[in-house]
Amino acid sequence: MARGHQKIQSQQKNAKKQAEQKKKQGHDQKAAAKAALVFTCAVCRTQMPDPKTFKQHFESKHPKAPMPPELVDVQA
Repeated sequence: MARGHQKIQSQQKNAKKQAEQKKKQGHDQKAAAKAALVFTCAVCRTQMPDPKTFKQHFESKHPKAPMPPELVDVQA
């Protein structure tokens, strides 16, 4: 085990390495989730991740509105 000065140096080196790795990775869950929302409802501007969810949303929230052409052939 490292003791004294060697231990402090090791901790500083590890902290620097962790900071560089975190900065390099740059992964943000919020940004990734936002990127996954690719379908946008034309009526209420709500975003959905896939066409199946989009069609279910449209049928339940906007039953009187005409179905968008991209959702006509989607299996819900």
